[in-house]
Amino acid sequence: MRERVEKALEKIRPFLKRDGGDVKLIDVTPDGIVKVKLLLACAGCPMASMTLKSGIEKAIKEEVPEVKSVEAV
Repeated sequence: MRERVEKALEKIRPFLKRDGGDVKLIDVTPDGIVKVKLLLACAGCPMASMTLKSGIEKAIKEEVPEVKSVEAV
């Protein structure tokens, strides 16, 4: 599952980088929780929680439906 999550992140990474940000996959738990670290501009952005849920989580769940949630660490 980790490889599929990473593939999904690669699809949205260009959009994050365009705004000066990035995301790093930290862990995928056996129960479907994806842990990511927001980097660069995303780390301090006031819209980071919206980006995480509406952008990153949505994109990952489209590619890997067994993912339950995405959390920032």
